[in-house]
Amino acid sequence: MKVHQTSLPGVLLIEPFVHQDARGFFLETYRAERYAQHGISGPFVQDNHSRSQQGTLRGLHAQLDPAQGKLVRVIAGEIIDVAVDIRVGSPTFGKHFLTALTATNFRQLWIPPNFAHGFLVISETAEVEYKVTEPYRPQSEIAIAWNDPELGVPWPVLVPTLSARDAAAPRMAELRDKLPRYQG
Repeated sequence: MKVHQTSLPGVLLIEPFVHQDARGFFLETYRAERYAQHGISGPFVQDNHSRSQQGTLRGLHAQLDPAQGKLVRVIAGEIIDVAVDIRVGSPTFGKHFLTALTATNFRQLWIPPNFAHGFLVISETAEVEYKVTEPYRPQSEIAIAWNDPELGVPWPVLVPTLSARDAAAPRMAELRDKLPRYQG
């Protein structure tokens, strides 16, 4: 596999080796020792799978205390995937990394703990699977406004389909006291 550093330290774009022939394809979507060589070590304790319609935007979400890392991939369709550094005091605080993940490019995005995550479905539907390092705990999750001007994420949609919670999410500045501190 090829692992690419992104503009956000710790956020990694992964391109697994895909073996294709007339029958189809085969790839390893996760092998602990290979991922650990690149700083992605679990344990992964939960796998999640979502299916969404075109125009659906999920996020921006982060789980704090305990913080949750995510290894994201698309198994059907295409999404724009975004990670945001929410560590107060970080040199990249409030900055984002955006990439396309598709069922045909097989890429994965590693979003370490203490980063927010969101995605927009740009195909008719998309199915997203992600492994997480901590179980989902609703009381530990925060949501940040997807269109927060401080973040400047260039989503390719003006009016996405949002959950009620995501539609009412506050800007990051309003959450500053709850956000994790950069440890250097």
